[in-house]
Parts: sequence; structure tokens; C-alpha cells
Amino acid sequence: MQARSEALRDQPSDDRRTSEPDVAPTKRLPQAERRAQILRTATDFFADYGLTAQTRRLAEACGVSQRLLYRYFPTKKDLLAAVYRQEILGAFKMVWFLELQDRSKPVEERLTLFYKDYLNDVLNRKWLRLFLYASLADAEMAPDYISSVIKKLLVVIVEETAAEKGVTLPNDVSALHEMGWTLHGSISHYAIRRHLYRSSSVLPEDKVVAMSVRTFLAGFQPMVQDYIDHLD
Repeated sequence: MQARSEALRDQPSDDRRTSEPDVAPTKRLPQAERRAQILRTATDFFADYGLTAQTRRLAEACGVSQRLLYRYFPTKKDLLAAVYRQEILGAFKMVWFLELQDRSKPVEERLTLFYKDYLNDVLNRKWLRLFLYASLADAEMAPDYISSVIKKLLVVIVEETAAEKGVTLPNDVSALHEMGWTLHGSISHYAIRRHLYRSSSVLPEDKVVAMSVRTFLAGFQPMVQDYIDHLD
């Protein structure tokens, strides 16, 4: 995945304060509102052009000088961290963990409802582009999201499925992660195909989610047994 234009890539001095004169913003805004406006624009900008895009170009897109942009975000790293907290990490709803562990409902229903919401609220085009650019740029965003959110999610999914099916899981958290990825990876790659590759539009989204969840549940017990047999 490449940024739209090589001309937008950072120069070595791009993360330093510049001596350019302040350019009057198109409209004066309170500080909190201006910061939020810069952050919104930065999210769209980095999703379109990648994390290596110049902050000078971003400042132009925001209608402010680069110097003013650095007043709100002293370095580009600070700006990217704010984008990560709000747009990547912030998109995940912690209440989903509680809903996935609500055993008053069948696990198939819980997984189906969760992935419908996750596709709608997280795995959209902008989020996916930001996440993939972060991965390609060796930034800490993608590994941190996987570690702080997804690995916990995978354990919950596998443990809840095992509890309903009466399956004893191996005492190996890395194995639980791999089992959970068989479902989460399927849904995530479907979103990539749909939003970035412009394919996978034959079936309605709800059908794809239902199919993925049922396939995961149908193969769950053999998958666990295969891992146990491998240990033997």
C-alpha cells in the first residue's frame, strides 16, 4: 500500500519547528475546537497519504501555519499518538468485552452481534488505511493495538466458545490467540477486501459474518483437539 504522492513524503526537517511566519487561519476558533479540527483533518490526511506525509502539507489542509500546528502538537510523533488514541484505539468499545461474556445468550448470537458492530464501527475504510499505514511505517500503533485490545479479545472469544461447548482448553495463551485469529482474521480480511480491494460485495455483510461465525464454531472442537494432539 503506497501513499498517493511521493511529493507528500516527509523531509528530514519536517518534524522540526520552522521559521515560517504564521498564516492566519481561515477562521479563528477556540483552542480546544482548533485542536479537534486539526486532529480530524490529520486523521483523514494520514489515512489518504500515509504516516510519512509532510506536516507542512497537513498544516495547509488545516488552514493553519506549520508553526501553529506545532503549538498544539509539538512533534509529529505527538500528533500521530493523538490520532492513534482517538481514531484507532478509541474506536473499540470496551462494553463489547462485557457483551461477549454475557452467557445468558448463545455464543453464536454474541459473536455475530459483536462482529456486525465491529465491522460497522471499527473496520471502515479510514480506520483500515490508518492501521495498515501504521503497520508499514513500523510505528507502534499497530503492535500496541494488537497487544492491548485484540489479544484480549481473542482470549475472550475462545474461552466463551469453549465454555458453551464444554471444551477444555490447553494452558497456552499463544494457542488461544491462534485459535481466535481463525475467526477474527477472517472478518478483518473480509473488511480489507471490501473497503480497500473493492471486492467481496457479492454477499451482504450480515451473511458473511454469520457464515464466518458458524464456520468457526463448527470447527472449534476439532481445532482444539488438533492442538492437543500436536502436543502429544
